[in-house]
Amino acid sequence: MRNEKLKDYNKTKIACYLGFITQAIVANFTPLLFTAFHREYGISIASLALIPAVFYVVQLITDFLCAKFKNIDYRKSIIISEIASALGLVGLAFVPSLFSNPMVGILICVCVYAVGSGLIEVLCSPIIEACPFPNKESVMSLLHSFYCWGAVGVILGSTLFFAFFGIDNWRILAVIWAVIPLYNIFNFATCPIEPIVEESDGMSMSQLLCNQMFWIFLFLMVAAGASECTMAQWASAFAEASLGVDKAIGDLAGPCGFAFCMGLGRLWYAKKGQNLDLTSYMTWAGALCFAAYLTASLSPIPLISLVGCMINGLAVGIMWPGSISITSARIPGGGTAMFALLALAGDVGGTVGPSLVGIFTKSSENIQSGLLAASVFPVLLIVCLIGIRRYKR
Repeated sequence: MRNEKLKDYNKTKIACYLGFITQAIVANFTPLLFTAFHREYGISIASLALIPAVFYVVQLITDFLCAKFKNIDYRKSIIISEIASALGLVGLAFVPSLFSNPMVGILICVCVYAVGSGLIEVLCSPIIEACPFPNKESVMSLLHSFYCWGAVGVILGSTLFFAFFGIDNWRILAVIWAVIPLYNIFNFATCPIEPIVEESDGMSMSQLLCNQMFWIFLFLMVAAGASECTMAQWASAFAEASLGVDKAIGDLAGPCGFAFCMGLGRLWYAKKGQNLDLTSYMTWAGALCFAAYLTASLSPIPLISLVGCMINGLAVGIMWPGSISITSARIPGGGTAMFALLALAGDVGGTVGPSLVGIFTKSSENIQSGLLAASVFPVLLIVCLIGIRRYKR
């Protein structure tokens, strides 16, 4: 009976793994189509920049709305996330052609799958946290590694598809990628899902925000999100500018290589980290991240700069899932509102960090100057971790 129960929760684990792969697909697939949208629909590159902006804004709004609820129906909500993700991907193949301005149709689809992505981000972590797994920090790290493997898969798979079948067949690929969330609807409909806390025990958003310690955790998530997403979003342009390669090679050497290294970092902690103090480990990871940003931004040798980008992936791997694990361990009654606010803080960091790089890059006309400015975020992460250790004492 006990083994059967564990097997059932393993099904929950697989569903959440595929959930994070779905999030990686919707976050990384559409930017690969910018060239196709520009050529086929005549949309300017400047206008295409709206796509990631709208995606992250809608995801932020979704995080905030989830934080307004002490508890929500996890099963219904996570199934809605998979439906929205699938509809948005399939819609990309058909909806833009229905409008005189195809950009309107694209943004509608982006909004739909961004809601799905936001719900996945808020719900998968507490679903796993509520399962009776030992070594929760390791399980959480392994869970978040599947976002990395999903990012590698969608970038590599899409690049190979376009090489063999041509980018003009991108609509077929959009439908193919939608199969994963469609299949995962069945997984979430049938796997066991436990509430993270009893319905009457979950803390409200106002209760959490009145907790001084919780603000340290929020800044920790902002720093984690900024440290991770800044390099992830600028890695392709950085590889192209540093190595002088075309976009396809830049995507593989930049964001794909970064995501692969980040996945390795999360996988290593999942396998070996159960005997390590998570707060100390993250402090050392923050120091390595800071060194990696300095290497990428200051090295005069392009190849060494790219190595710094890859090392950054290894360093930031633990930051997002580790921040969630540290917070949930110290505020066990946080409930859905806590996970939603943490996701919101991470997304704020993921928006502020790349924007800061863009501002400094534009003023200096040098991506490396922008990355140097981003080195402030791992420093903020270390400061927050020191504050958490002192508060604990």
